Amino acid sequence: MKTNLHVRIMLCILVGPLISNAQTVTPPDTSIASSMNRALSEVIVVGYGAQSKKAVVGAVTSIKAAGIKDRPVASFDQQLQGRAPGVQVSANTGVPGDGIFFRIRGTTSINAGNDPLYVVDGVFINNQSLQKVTTQGQANNPLADINPADIESISILKDATATAIYGARAANGVVLITTKRGTYNSRPKVAFNTYGGAAWAPKLWDLVSGPEHATIINEAWTNDGKPSATRPFRPKSEGGRGLPEEQPTFDRLHDIFRTGAIQNYDLSLSGGNEKTRYYLSGGYNKQLANIKTNDYQRASLKVNLDQQINDRVRIGSSNALSRSRRTNARVGDGPQGGILQAALHTPTYLPKFNDDGTYAKWAGFDNLDVLIKYTDMYSISTRYIGNLYAEADIFRKLKFRTSWSLDYNDYDEYEYWNSYTNRGSASKGLATSSVSKNLVWVNEQTLSYRTSPGQKHTLGVLVGNSIQGNTSQQTFAQGTNFPSDAFKQIASAATTTASSNRAENRQVSFFSRVEYNYEGKYLAEVNFRADASSKFGTDKQWGYFPSLGIAWRAKEERFLKAIDAISDLKIRANYGLTGNQNGIGNFASRGLWGGGSNYLDNPGTIPQQLANPELGWETTRQWNLGVDLGLIDDRISIEFNWYDKYTSDLLLNLPLPVSSGFRTIASNSGEISNKGFELGINTTNIRSKNFVWQTGFNISRNINKIEKLNIPIDASYAVERMAQGYPMHSFFVYRQLYVDNKTGDAVYEDITKDGKITAADRQMTGQATPKFFGGLNNNVSYKGFDLAVFFNFQWGNKVYNSNRFFHESGGTRDDRRAINKNQLNRWQKPGDVTDVPRITTIGNNYALNPISRFLEDGSFLRLSSLTLGYTVPALLANRIHASNIRFYLSGTNLWLLKKYKGPDPEVNVTSDPNVQGYDLGTPPQPRTVQFGLNLTL
Repeated sequence: MKTNLHVRIMLCILVGPLISNAQTVTPPDTSIASSMNRALSEVIVVGYGAQSKKAVVGAVTSIKAAGIKDRPVASFDQQLQGRAPGVQVSANTGVPGDGIFFRIRGTTSINAGNDPLYVVDGVFINNQSLQKVTTQGQANNPLADINPADIESISILKDATATAIYGARAANGVVLITTKRGTYNSRPKVAFNTYGGAAWAPKLWDLVSGPEHATIINEAWTNDGKPSATRPFRPKSEGGRGLPEEQPTFDRLHDIFRTGAIQNYDLSLSGGNEKTRYYLSGGYNKQLANIKTNDYQRASLKVNLDQQINDRVRIGSSNALSRSRRTNARVGDGPQGGILQAALHTPTYLPKFNDDGTYAKWAGFDNLDVLIKYTDMYSISTRYIGNLYAEADIFRKLKFRTSWSLDYNDYDEYEYWNSYTNRGSASKGLATSSVSKNLVWVNEQTLSYRTSPGQKHTLGVLVGNSIQGNTSQQTFAQGTNFPSDAFKQIASAATTTASSNRAENRQVSFFSRVEYNYEGKYLAEVNFRADASSKFGTDKQWGYFPSLGIAWRAKEERFLKAIDAISDLKIRANYGLTGNQNGIGNFASRGLWGGGSNYLDNPGTIPQQLANPELGWETTRQWNLGVDLGLIDDRISIEFNWYDKYTSDLLLNLPLPVSSGFRTIASNSGEISNKGFELGINTTNIRSKNFVWQTGFNISRNINKIEKLNIPIDASYAVERMAQGYPMHSFFVYRQLYVDNKTGDAVYEDITKDGKITAADRQMTGQATPKFFGGLNNNVSYKGFDLAVFFNFQWGNKVYNSNRFFHESGGTRDDRRAINKNQLNRWQKPGDVTDVPRITTIGNNYALNPISRFLEDGSFLRLSSLTLGYTVPALLANRIHASNIRFYLSGTNLWLLKKYKGPDPEVNVTSDPNVQGYDLGTPPQPRTVQFGLNLTL
């Protein structure tokens, strides 16, 4: 007994500080055995059903929404950051409701989609933005239409056994969202949750003052060999702009950033009787971004209803209606209307107003005050996600289920650029309106049979079919030349243009699953799905996606039952295929003709797309080896997965010779591999009557490689290149070796050894995807108090700081760009040791782009959330007829450890999936503090 106790103590000391799980602190329980039994019998949602945790063969991570709900972000997918092994989540910007980078076990495709399949209560939902009015590369996140407060749990399916039953949709993993429902035979329960708080920007960019800017420009002038007497900043009496020390400093960054307000309200009613259960909720969320003009609002309504018709028949429905409104602004890379660009890149010594009091404009940027006051851009998303089902027990062990699902999204956008702006003044007012509609409907039928012959065998069989349709349409209108800025509707414009389009696709599927369990020790699962898509050629429409998984619960063997320290041990292995058709056109395999090519006022048509009847499915094969280990009555649980994914027949738009009359053709060409591991550790360090301390840690490693690609492809901004033998999101740059301490000139690596620095000398110098990523979580409860501390991290990734490319230009841009403080570290005299070369407009010191000097370490450790709560004692709560009252104070992004010289390394200028880690005028993630109340009656 002493030895066993010592082993337990040592394991708790060694492993105790490690863990990462999204689950909330459970109430104290002195029975460790009962805790173990609950963990093993926990039900996990999987494809078309649920399984007990001990019977799961695939790699599935289940997350309770209660553990992540206090993070005040617009969409639930951002709440998952750092919570699940193998799942990389990054925010593109700090604007609420903007797009999120979400990958499960790496990037598997180039042109086809890399996002997982999202399923809400059995409804396949669209996660592709319908946005058409540009915000300079950024795209709004349609998942923000879903109220996170309505979510009960989230299951992330990662390997082939877990995902293959979704076949063609599952190459990038599956995220299953289960929303809250009522409980049979329970009294009505009213829950009210609210929080309010503030959001502010972290430390912003360091720009030089007006005198410092002028000094650098003068220095470049003289270093170029030009006469000092004609330097730009010299006395005005000599024809100059005034001496450097006479220049003013205008701080535009603090004009645009503010302390934003956050507020959220959720009210729900749930309960049920013997035959009926219900859940009704309403929610309202409003976030004023810390960058002016960017706001987000969402109002939502949720109704879930289940009815027992009799002992054998059940019907039910899930319904979610939401309306999201965004006031947008251009925050990306373009000078035309770019509000953050105008603040960040306008030189600090240049005034905001002209001498005559009119708005001053510089370097092609709009006046910042104009953009703050007159930006008029918004979008409204009205969305319904619903499901209607019926279940019938044909026999005691045979169940039939049919369902109809619908995801309908109406997306309305509008912008107006008035005469004070560059875009508006050029066309006497410019208005754009876009209305996009997207409809996804699915009809499914399943038959499930489960039996346990004898006492040793359990057999489960599921067969089903699915029919899916997707219809999208858009109407786009634009008007110019308005009578005045008082008239903003397109009907008032003298010149109008309009267009519309409509497209649709269909898919039919058949699927099945067979589960076998022998004595709870030997588990096997076989999945098979066949999908046919209208996107592909006639002979290539069908894809077939099987999987096989086996597991051995070794703890049930006699030789391990005697070892008390090992409470559970399961070894898993599986192999399977999944497909992908996302990201290509609805008629990608067909030859297309288009109208609108008019001649002499007569209508005309032209060929628009070359047919490829051989276009078929992109396929990913994956195998997985996993181990689930429980120690000391499951007070320590460890999950390890090692996987290998290989994607072939990539869906690519290959270039064609000009003589063909077409630019590209959709083809199956190329191969990509992903391999890596996932480790998750959960511990209950202390569990007593009044005190509980739980910890979680997860870490993941994914190695990505383009195995076959005939022609290298440069991504947007020409910094990242996709090339055979290299990972996706690889940066190809000119490598700066050093700055010569004698001459001050930058020395670049000459790969070709020809004595010249040319495009052939660009080389792979890092990648945007991290080598390791994960999270660390600690939950502590003492009597009525609870404390949750969560960190997430990335290590080994690079970020291209294009702001520095413009800001450290060595005087080459003068009044066309601001200059940052790092430029002051330039070489000035022989013997100076620095990586910032001599300031000059001559030679390669500042002429090359992209260069390794601006490729920075994007690793970080972030205090993602910190929450301190207090639950009022039950006796006191009962006095006001409440079953639970909890107050809490929470903060997000309160601390960030990084080497990156920008405000935040977790940024990306565009929603283009082939571009990652490119920073140019991107708002950083805000820091927030909010106070909340959870009240249940």
